[in-house]
Amino acid sequence: MSNREKCVDLLNSVPDYKIGYVLAYLQGLTADEEADDAFCERMYQNYLNDPDKGESYSLEDCVKEWGLD
Repeated sequence: MSNREKCVDLLNSVPDYKIGYVLAYLQGLTADEEADDAFCERMYQNYLNDPDKGESYSLEDCVKEWGLD
């Protein structure tokens, strides 16, 4: 039995509530590194170009704005 066949066989015994963990792991294994790097670079550039970067808000201001009084 190949490793792929063993994985499929094991997958059939994984309970439904744990399938999400398996899926996330497999997606991580098969992720395109170049696409991931490009995504991270875009996130970094967005951060650098964010007009609100460096602004800070007090906890009290946030509590008021979010209606958590």
